[in-house]
Amino acid sequence: MNTLKILVLEDHPVQQLLVLEQLQRLGVVAPLAAFDGAAALELLRARGAADIVLCDLQMAGMDGLEFLRRASEEQLVRAVILYSLIEPDLRRAVLQMISLQGLIVLGDVGKPAELAALQAMLECYQQHHHLPPAPPPRHFDPVNREELLRGVEQGQFVSYYQPKFDLQQATCSGAEVLVRWLHPQRGVLAPAAFLAELEAEGLLDRVFHQQLDQGMALQRRLLDQGEELELAFNLMPRQLACSDIVGDIHQAIERHQVPPHLLSFEITEVGLVQAPAISLENLVRLRMMKCNLAIDDFGAGYSSLQRLCELPFNQIKLDAHFVRELLRQPRCRAVVGASLALASSLEMCLVVEGVETQLERRLLLDMGCVLGQGYWYARPMAETELLAWPRRAPVPLSQQTP
Repeated sequence: MNTLKILVLEDHPVQQLLVLEQLQRLGVVAPLAAFDGAAALELLRARGAADIVLCDLQMAGMDGLEFLRRASEEQLVRAVILYSLIEPDLRRAVLQMISLQGLIVLGDVGKPAELAALQAMLECYQQHHHLPPAPPPRHFDPVNREELLRGVEQGQFVSYYQPKFDLQQATCSGAEVLVRWLHPQRGVLAPAAFLAELEAEGLLDRVFHQQLDQGMALQRRLLDQGEELELAFNLMPRQLACSDIVGDIHQAIERHQVPPHLLSFEITEVGLVQAPAISLENLVRLRMMKCNLAIDDFGAGYSSLQRLCELPFNQIKLDAHFVRELLRQPRCRAVVGASLALASSLEMCLVVEGVETQLERRLLLDMGCVLGQGYWYARPMAETELLAWPRRAPVPLSQQTP
């Protein structure tokens, strides 16, 4: 911990002294301290930005909320540990506000701070955020239509697979199909680098059809070996509104001879708020073909229980945000529990996204969740890696926290 630069913002002398002593016990060298927000800003301006601030909120003069806003604007603080006695119903709103200001939220340590909890948050920062300066990024010109078209024609867009898993048995129960661009100069590119451009250039459907063929060819290969693997493909709202989409999927099924019940199609709830009639018709046709339909990132956008009742979904994928806040926020635990009860009442399958640690897995199991997806079990992988990966093993290879 001796490389961390930490500021304690606390106006009570005894509480400030206690947490400073705890930081020193954890190996933090010369932590900074201030009794109000204005003094804290002046200290950081003079001594340089802090990695972490342990921040009380209620104090005379400039309070913690104003300090964090100003410190974020001046880039004087990178991460925050809340150190306050505010009511639980305000805590979640405050943590969300801090996150929206562009600061890393490490958690709420309470007051007085527990040494073990404080140590865990500092270690989390060191493992995931306190990194040496990255080398300057290589400069690339924005992708153009010719480059995208060449990539499509040469098969540079390939499918990666992120397994879903049984929380109890830690065995593979299917996989989500994700697209990557194997660019000859830029390496492996994630969708954020090209998806919007593909859609703008009208090439998204061609890549989707390539994904269908790649995924179903893999399924056919596994079926010939006696193994079933359910695959989930993502559909964009514009694709769902295309009159040809169901016919294209049906032709791919016939071409590869894959049972439709091994296919799922995931649609984000945001794209369904004002879905046109043709989209709803296509959803019904896919279910009539015995394909599965999942409402993706549930709870992250404009959750409409009316839409959930009206549309023919049989799976819910709960957004990863609720798992990330599972340990700190009772309301997030309540949302997970309510979503599980809702799925059960509607006779739907619930998949919890974003499971990254053994503790999260255990908490979800204790709540009655069955299926999960996340880095605790497996990261997205290429087809060759998936085929070599122990899908039926009792304990996953990637059990450790990333």
